[in-house]
Amino acid sequence: MTSAPTDADLPGAAGRVAREQPDLWKALQALGEASSEAGPLDAKTRRLVTLALAIGADSEGATHSHARRALAEGLSPEELHHVAYLAITTLGWPHAIRALTWIEDYTRPKT
Repeated sequence: MTSAPTDADLPGAAGRVAREQPDLWKALQALGEASSEAGPLDAKTRRLVTLALAIGADSEGATHSHARRALAEGLSPEELHHVAYLAITTLGWPHAIRALTWIEDYTRPKT
């Protein structure tokens, strides 16, 4: 059974697996929703935390995904950049700057 991801246009291999294994994708989505609702954080804070976690995991794809979603949810580029700046003292300058460039893939003005 093959169907498109339910609420995301996933790139690359992630999108392919979501289409080929829709039950896995639905289970992951359900887990994400349950984790999101498991505590008192508001939506904006949850998005910034998940962006920070993606940066800490050194995941370009997840950082892109959370930056893209944050902008769609109305967060400002400056707020996303601040998350990368906060990574400097914990993860180190190179790691934080790499994350900033991943965020800037979506926040830099298009020319």
